[in-house]
Amino acid sequence: MSAPYMLHLHPVTIPSAVSDTIGFDNTKFEDADSADGSMTDGMEHIFNSSTQLRYGRDLRLNEVRRLLCSARPVAIQTSVNPSASDQDLQQAQLWHLAQRTTALPFGRGAFTLATIYTLLTEAFVVPKLVLAGRLPAQQNATVNLDPNVRNIQEIKSWPEFNNAVAAGLRLAPLQGKMSRMWIIYNKPEEPNAIHAGLILALGLHGYLRVLTITDIYQYLYQEHEITTVGMMLGLAASYRGTMQPAISKCLYVHIPARNPPSFEVELQTLVQSAGLMSVGLLYEGSAHPQTMQILMTEIGRRSAGDNVLEREGYAVSAGFALGLVALGRGEDALGFMDTMVDKLFHYIGGKEVHNDRSNSSKLSADEHNRAAAQMMDGTAVNVDATAPGATIALALMFLKTESQEIVSKLSIPHTRFELQYVRPDFIMLRVIARSLIMWSRVHPSQDWIQSQIPDIVKNGVNCLGDDTDDIDEMDAEAFVQAYVNIVAGACISLGLRFAGTKNGNAQELLYNYAVYFLNEIKPVSATSGTFPRGLSHYVDRGTLEICLHLIVLSLSVVMAGSGHLQTFKLLRFLRNRNSADGHVNYGVQMAVSLAIGFLFLGGGTQTFSTSNSSVAALLITLYPRLPTGPNDNRCHLQAFRHLYVLATEARWIQTVDVDTGLPVYAPLEVTIRETEHYAETSFCEVTPCLLPERAILKAIRICGPRYWPQVIDLVPEDKPWWTPGDKNSPFNSGVLYIKRKVGACSYIDDPIGCQSLLSRAMHKVFGLTSLKARDSCSTGDNGPGSVTVDQLVATFSSDPSLIAFAQLCCDPSWKSRSDIDFQEFCLQVLFECVSKDRPALLQVYLSLYTAIGSMARQLSSDSVVLCDSLAISNLKLALAYNEALLSGRLTSSRGGNVQSNFIACLRKQVEELLNYSQDLKDDFCNYVHSGRWPNGESQGDKRQLLLSWYVQWFGVPSPSVIKVAVEKVKPKLMSSSLVPLLHLLFPRTHINAIAEIDKLFSS
Repeated sequence: MSAPYMLHLHPVTIPSAVSDTIGFDNTKFEDADSADGSMTDGMEHIFNSSTQLRYGRDLRLNEVRRLLCSARPVAIQTSVNPSASDQDLQQAQLWHLAQRTTALPFGRGAFTLATIYTLLTEAFVVPKLVLAGRLPAQQNATVNLDPNVRNIQEIKSWPEFNNAVAAGLRLAPLQGKMSRMWIIYNKPEEPNAIHAGLILALGLHGYLRVLTITDIYQYLYQEHEITTVGMMLGLAASYRGTMQPAISKCLYVHIPARNPPSFEVELQTLVQSAGLMSVGLLYEGSAHPQTMQILMTEIGRRSAGDNVLEREGYAVSAGFALGLVALGRGEDALGFMDTMVDKLFHYIGGKEVHNDRSNSSKLSADEHNRAAAQMMDGTAVNVDATAPGATIALALMFLKTESQEIVSKLSIPHTRFELQYVRPDFIMLRVIARSLIMWSRVHPSQDWIQSQIPDIVKNGVNCLGDDTDDIDEMDAEAFVQAYVNIVAGACISLGLRFAGTKNGNAQELLYNYAVYFLNEIKPVSATSGTFPRGLSHYVDRGTLEICLHLIVLSLSVVMAGSGHLQTFKLLRFLRNRNSADGHVNYGVQMAVSLAIGFLFLGGGTQTFSTSNSSVAALLITLYPRLPTGPNDNRCHLQAFRHLYVLATEARWIQTVDVDTGLPVYAPLEVTIRETEHYAETSFCEVTPCLLPERAILKAIRICGPRYWPQVIDLVPEDKPWWTPGDKNSPFNSGVLYIKRKVGACSYIDDPIGCQSLLSRAMHKVFGLTSLKARDSCSTGDNGPGSVTVDQLVATFSSDPSLIAFAQLCCDPSWKSRSDIDFQEFCLQVLFECVSKDRPALLQVYLSLYTAIGSMARQLSSDSVVLCDSLAISNLKLALAYNEALLSGRLTSSRGGNVQSNFIACLRKQVEELLNYSQDLKDDFCNYVHSGRWPNGESQGDKRQLLLSWYVQWFGVPSPSVIKVAVEKVKPKLMSSSLVPLLHLLFPRTHINAIAEIDKLFSS
């Protein structure tokens, strides 16, 4: 299995057939992560052209703002002189566009999450939700919904609530500066949906802790349904997992199980559902026994009022709450867990394996009265209402526990009778529950998805249209219904498993399935032949639309915050589809809006976590029962769709130039730790970017040639990401300060590394052929715009030695020199010293280079002149220092002083000069035996010089010391070679010299 963060830097190219057919615009947006470019500093595989680098992501962000805007009228296509029938058509078209507009706040809240700061001395303004349209053919005249046809206020209540939530989510973390008086100041005289949405948004940010119990009572006393829902959910989110007693009392008063039977009729089912979910959030992970017993009872409770249609939503809320209370605790929560698990399977539709009477004897009188109102007649259970909640409860209770026992009971139907007995949408929930329990076995591969499909379903779907197979219409429909729901459930599981990871395999797999379902609805492009065809003949389009948009939502969860171009093109196409046929309803528009918001979560600064609490919050948001209209809360309260905020983490990091204080692009190497599925992995990102989760993040390193290297080593911990303002955060609230090297331009000004003045000048000078033909100091013709090397060096450095040396290189006498190699070397050293801001290296490089040149001239000339006697010693010191750095015996924050390849080249040249010739062999033999140097005859001085270099370079001791050592070693010699013992006595002597000494005394 590949590492979860191994996202390809070049997204998969959309085939031209797909782009041309379904309208994916490949030219309007230039992807800053996938364009080609060439660079001179080795980073061409990361950075692109300047325009793409600056504007690629900005174009996408601006397009998202346009797509999610609901504050201006939408355009309606009509004729110049409309008739009565055209006006009816206008109203129908405007109604469909209004449904899309009412769904936009979901995505806008995710897109603008924590992106603005507000003054606590000013009133908070919520943008208006405009459902009007405009007629471009009639000079943009405004047209409104006909109040005689539609009850506009009725359809705007919950959309206005969601719109206010989106506006409130824009608030960035105030780091404890939220004021109670500011919340009270924004409270209207009469309760409304707008302020209720703002209250929920503040609660999701954790700001409602500033309210007192009196303030909370004043809100709840108004008995405004939407305000009560927003306040309870906001309080529970702010006090999540704390079991705060005062907040618990405020929530329990809205749950029928804690009130007399006559009181529950007065409570709306929506308020009761919100109360249950709030209790689950407040007691999250506590495994509180009494709370779990209450929530278990509420899953199977029958409403005493007339809200029969909302019973499934109530049971689902109770199931989510129960799962949150025992989140991931499994069977280690309490001793009565076995009985509770059996009860949940009874609600799902399995056989009851425990005796209710043993438990009923322990109930109080009030609990007996409430039990009479349960949805049970004897052992009969309304599975249609209780199964979803019970399945979700089991999934969260045993999240990541790898419990084979629970998974075996949550089996997928594998016979024709079971396929007819179990509802297809319940099969989807079972697939999700099984995957969440067997967390580590979820793999982003086609084989894993196929393994979730029973053989009977797989064979039945593959045989569709085969006349030789005896499959009746009812069985075929059951096979296809089960198939599409299992695939959708597996895709949702992949989205939860790899949430926020940008996993390349998961992205490609989910994208392929999304295009596959889109083709089944309406053929738009050619897809892989591995998928079964003709599903639309056996399943209604509404089911295919729901499955498609659930897969798209899961895809956006995986790519959350990345702004992935290919995914965005698919989402933009889905949003712009015509909804006149009625199948693209409010629910699917809400899913597309959420998906776009997730893809650009927090403007690209936020992403999702895969911790237990985050997975639970995402599952609440992605619950696969989409609403049919703006006020549809029957199966799942729309306010729950905003709980994804609890799963977000600001893992965004931005590099800032420490000198200018401006944000800059920089290449970043990210290392993630080894797990059971993949080895330790490193990959490259370009800041600003999103980092992996804290549980697997091991190190990040600033790489590239333009900025000084910087390494941050981390200890992977299974903890949430650091909150803004945390003093222990190594990233300073997402900001990493870096320092640019002297002579290098930023990637904004010079994305491909060839626009730097210093770089251009040096590239001109480095052309050896041009050194002979023209002035090597000029970057161009000697015109008014020409720039010389000394001018460039003076621009980037004020060191006198560098400026003087640059002026020497520009002196006219410099051109008369015949040693072109030395001229090139000097210019390279000059560039090295300026770019690394190390002027002292100039003398080091020149002294080492000239020392080797002087040695070579001494051997080639007829006469010997005086030279630096310490040249050999300096070379050996530089060589020893470099070897110590490479071996790790020495450490330096800025690396080696002199380039390693330069030191290695010097070593090779010295060894070539000291080639062991016959003359040197004779001179060395005489030196070791008698201590005599070569005489002054012809070539005597040169031979003396060569022998002295040899003795210094290889560290040969004096002859007397060698003789004493040999005399001591020979009596103890166990073999024919003296080399091992001599090497112990002379550790600083080169092994080659010791071998020669051994030959001299062994012969």
